[in-house]
Amino acid sequence: MQVGESITRQSASNLAFAFVMLPAEKRQSMCSLYAFCREVDDVADADEVPTEERRKSLLEWREDIKSACQATGKPKMAVNQELQSVIHRHGLPYELFDELLKGVESDLDTFRYQDDSDLQAYCYRVASVVGLLSIEIFGYKEEQCREYAVKLGLALQYTNILRDVWSDAKRGRIYLPLNDLARFGVTEKEILEGQYTENYAALAKEIAGRAKAFYAEAAQLLPNQERASMVAAEMMGRVYWQLLVRLQEQSFNVFTEQRVRVSKPQKIALLLSTWACVKLGIGKAPYAV
Repeated sequence: MQVGESITRQSASNLAFAFVMLPAEKRQSMCSLYAFCREVDDVADADEVPTEERRKSLLEWREDIKSACQATGKPKMAVNQELQSVIHRHGLPYELFDELLKGVESDLDTFRYQDDSDLQAYCYRVASVVGLLSIEIFGYKEEQCREYAVKLGLALQYTNILRDVWSDAKRGRIYLPLNDLARFGVTEKEILEGQYTENYAALAKEIAGRAKAFYAEAAQLLPNQERASMVAAEMMGRVYWQLLVRLQEQSFNVFTEQRVRVSKPQKIALLLSTWACVKLGIGKAPYAV
């Protein structure tokens, strides 16, 4: 088993689950890309490791992936050695890996976001950029797919943020914009202490509305003739849309030990229905409806 596939299987993430819909070569390529994303994210999230050590480690990852992107480069890390052939086969640019690493590195120092434009910039780097890399592996003809990847990435990350408010707060992080907190009368202390209030519910509903707008934009942007090539992305959209629906159903109260998730049987059902909709040309995007 390749190192990328091993890391992907161990993660059991929603993103990894969607890979099953891809042909073998593309699935293996996506596992290699996912492994890189997982590894650098884990470095940044290792709060038990001093910040400067994590910063040094991410610098080493940057230099190594830069080497992997060069025609004659010789990356030292196993993940990047495996990823190198994917990079050259699918034309993955170093600039996107650099943007992703900038987003990951920001988690070392940035624990608050002043406004929604700041949050969008962060989400672009850690989510939309992954989408832009992924669609190169999926393959596409219409340039509109790039903007689709950006919008869908923002939608997924905003959903993630709403789901993980409490787990992030336990680590001293608040991704919800500070100016929105002030506007809805929610204090940082309330979030850090896990206090669920009507004001918080109203704030979360506002952020969910922004996520829904991104889902709707993505649905409009994807050309019908590209739905088959983007089937794995559409599966991701559907799973995360379900997460958002469930958050809404519980009035966005995530300050409990029960994390909102979509079960494996439910994911399988979504996978099969998404595949059928795409292959048979039934309906539009399986989310934002």
